[in-house]
Amino acid sequence: MNCIVIDDEKMARVIIKTLCDQIKSINLVEEFSCAIQAIKYLNENKIDLIFLDIHMPNFNGLDFIKTLKDPPKIIFITSDPQFAIEAFSYYFIVDYLLKPIEFARFEKAVKKAERQLFVQNQLDQDKEPAFKNDFYVNIDRRLIKIDLSSIYLIEAKGDYINIKTDDKNYVVHSTLKKIKEKLPDSLFLKVHRSFIINVKKIIDIEDNSVLLKKDVIPVSRSNRAELMKRLDLL
Repeated sequence: MNCIVIDDEKMARVIIKTLCDQIKSINLVEEFSCAIQAIKYLNENKIDLIFLDIHMPNFNGLDFIKTLKDPPKIIFITSDPQFAIEAFSYYFIVDYLLKPIEFARFEKAVKKAERQLFVQNQLDQDKEPAFKNDFYVNIDRRLIKIDLSSIYLIEAKGDYINIKTDDKNYVVHSTLKKIKEKLPDSLFLKVHRSFIINVKKIIDIEDNSVLLKKDVIPVSRSNRAELMKRLDLL
């Protein structure tokens, strides 16, 4: 498990690091004396577990967890027992440890976090992604329904995108990034900064390009490996 520690006391961070070093399944990747710094880090990095102090200047631990959009598991480590009930009202709080920390109690909390992460991962794997079969686009003040399976290519053109289907093309004021969020990964792949393709509609692949109907679409080097993974090769 990749984890971080957030505690304004240097000695407390040293102790937690020492405890983490004794457990093989724990990888302490970063430590912070300020919750604000940790928020910036979490915006760019995904971790499994946070060891978090409650009482910190300017921005305490309880304020911090309220800012998390996709919170990892959290173990509170504090010298104050009075916030335990409030802390456990959050589903992602694993445990509440009081300083000074004994290794046996620390290890027990870590194992609890591991079990919860294991169960969560199993549930995520068992989930079947639910995708709609169609969506609507706004063209000339009309809402037009487009069947996802009919789309073979989406091309970025400035502030617009050109959605090409088996029957018709639609020019829509939008971005590739925005429409990509509506498309199932099982069917669609961004192969170039300007193109998203329906991998089921590929007719031919040659060098760094693919053929869909009469359109020859470039495939960037960074996306070629992912494209090859998607194909059913003999």
